[in-house]
Parts: sequence; C-alpha cells; structure tokens
Amino acid sequence: MNLVVIGAQWGDEGKGKIVDYLAEDAEIVIRFSGGANAGHTIVHDDITYKLHLVPSGIVYPEKKVVLGTGMVIDIESLFSELDTLEKQGVNWKGRIFISDRAHLVFPSYKKLDIEMEKTRRNPIGTTGRGIGVAYALKSHRDGIRLIDIFDIEVYKTLKKDEKDFIEKYKDKLFPMMIDLADFIAHNKDKKKLFEGAQGSLLDLDLGTYPYVSSGSSSAAGACTGGAIGPKSIDRILGVFKAYNTRVGNGPFPTEFNPEIEGELENKVRETGREYGVTTGRPRRCGFLDLVALKYICDTNSITSLVLTHLDIYDEMEDVKACIAYNLNNKEITAFPSSITALENVKPVFKTFKGWNTKLTDIKKYSDLPAASKEYIEFIENYTGVSVDIISVGYQRSETMIRKDIWTK
Repeated sequence: MNLVVIGAQWGDEGKGKIVDYLAEDAEIVIRFSGGANAGHTIVHDDITYKLHLVPSGIVYPEKKVVLGTGMVIDIESLFSELDTLEKQGVNWKGRIFISDRAHLVFPSYKKLDIEMEKTRRNPIGTTGRGIGVAYALKSHRDGIRLIDIFDIEVYKTLKKDEKDFIEKYKDKLFPMMIDLADFIAHNKDKKKLFEGAQGSLLDLDLGTYPYVSSGSSSAAGACTGGAIGPKSIDRILGVFKAYNTRVGNGPFPTEFNPEIEGELENKVRETGREYGVTTGRPRRCGFLDLVALKYICDTNSITSLVLTHLDIYDEMEDVKACIAYNLNNKEITAFPSSITALENVKPVFKTFKGWNTKLTDIKKYSDLPAASKEYIEFIENYTGVSVDIISVGYQRSETMIRKDIWTK
C-alpha cells in the first residue's frame, strides 16, 4: 500500500508527528521533496527530534527511510543531522538511502541564494539554504545529482571548491545511494509512506507564487520525487492546523489583525510553539482559511484530512473560520491566483462557540465536546473530505484515529 502525506496549508502543519505516528505501521518512508529548509519536530518516547532532511520514520529501528529524487540535499547538513540523531540513540546506519537522481546543494549556492534575495523584484524571505538555487540549476540543466559525483566525466566538470567539498563525503555517500525506481519496483508489496515537505500552498505551481518554495510540495510531487506512478497511490492525507500560519512574505488573507484581535496572535504563537524549526523565526498566525483548504483538497485529490493543534482553542470563548472572500464588494469562494487579489480580499468569517475543555485528556472522538465536533463537522461539509485523524497535543497518545488509514 502507498500512502502520501502532504501539508494542506503553508507548511508547519504538524506533518512530522503524523508521519511518525503512521510510520509505526509502514515498512519504508520516502521523503519526496524539499531540502534542509524544511523542518519537522517529533516527540517519540519522550525524546524530541528536530529533523530537516531525514524522513520522520528514522526513529523506528526497523524502518528503512529514503531521501527521494525530488529533494535537493545539503550533504554537510545531512551528516550533521545524522550525528545528532546518533547522539540521541538512533542507529541509522544501513537504514537510510538516497536516490541517485537527487540533486546536491553546494556551499556556494547558499551565498548566491542570499545575494539573489537582495535583488529580487519580490523578496520572498528565503531561508538562505541554497534550496532555490539548487532547484533553479536543476531546471537550467546545470545541476549536480548524487550519481554525478561518481561519474568520472561529470566529476571533471566540477569546480575546485565543489570537488574539495564533496571529497569529504564521497565514501560515506556511496553505500547510501540507490536507484529509487528500481528500489520501489522491488518493494512494491511493502507498506510505503511518502512524506512531503512544506505545504501545498507553497507548491511551485499550486501555491501563492512567487511566495512559494522551489519544489513540489503537492501530492503530484510524490510521483516524480518518489518514483511512483499516480495510479499506484492508494490514499492521500492532507494535514492542516485548526488555524493558519505562514513564514516569510506573501499574502495571508486570515492573518490576525492586532487592532481587532489584540494579543490573540501572540497567544496562539506561544501556545502552539509557532517558531520555525530551521530558522527559529516567529510564524505569522491567523484563523483557519477554509477557502484555501478546499482548494488544496480539490487540487490534490485528498482522501483524508488530518486536523492538528485543535487544543490551541481550548480556552477561547469562540472560534472563527473563513468561509469566503470579499473581493471588490463581491463574495467569492474560489482561491485567487492573483497575488494582488489575495492581498486585498477581506475574509468572510463564520463564528463557532468555544468548548472551554482541555482536549488533550480526551482519547476518543465520541467524547469530544459538542462544540468542537460542530467545528470539525463544518470543515468536513465545507471541504467534502472527512477528518480521519485529530491531534490534540504533541504526544503520540494525544491522537484520535477515526478511520484505519492503512486499509484500502
């Protein structure tokens, strides 16, 4: 069975915890996109792991994990992350593999990334990790893949600083390298979990361009980045928070307005630990945007939704969700492609009664307060997709499963 997990907002939706939870029943976890600019925080057996490149399933001793074709890999960051995992007691050797078609990030890319940001017509707030440069060179057909550093003819074309950098890691990388298409073909009957990075609203094609990532963070990216055909995907899970967050520049229709919501943004940010795993930057926060969520459900053929951070609203008197946009005095429910339009829309909100109950103590959906169920059921009716997993805390035990995800 092949299960795809993607972010259904602007990233930081809690995918790490959900992938970790689902990985217990998977045999192989494949990350299909992104680079070291992405970050997952997972809590496993009371240990907190902060992952950037390594798939979340690595904390399970018997699981194999793969860095897929659609990733751009900073080798220095990868081995630094692996060293940290080893210090935390994770034995990763012999269990982590890298697609030979994955592109590499060289140190010079990071410097170029920062310089390019200074001259952009639309500064996007890049993390400066060289991710965009690596993807740009890939599209320009001038990038370097993992397989290329072992190809004598291609290796000759590398600059001296690139050779000096890669020589430190070649012997470590060779036993980790695989032909991912062949690997998938030989493991077609295994339970495979395909893990996305960032969120679909940051997808290069589906997202709020140009304020997007450079890779494919949509479900379609699992095919090219994970070496699997679309007909072989059995289920697509979209992870979303009970509210929205965004890092960096770009439109955010439901962002909290301090003049109206007062200290609500700070309260949500502190309660939800809304700071970047990779950069530490505070995330912008706002109400749940159902217009954007339905757009992502439709364009990714999401079969199940995963709701996280529902407990953030535990002490609030009421909860709001955006159900439409007002653009030029006209109410719309389609997600605009125009950045100018998105920056000028006014959200139309529906207000729900708060539940004033600590949800982290509740283990079954049937025991949830009626008000929280009303909120969830409205989301299901609006998007047309069932909410099959609900997370009410950082611990694995603080997760409600309404449907067996690994059953076809």
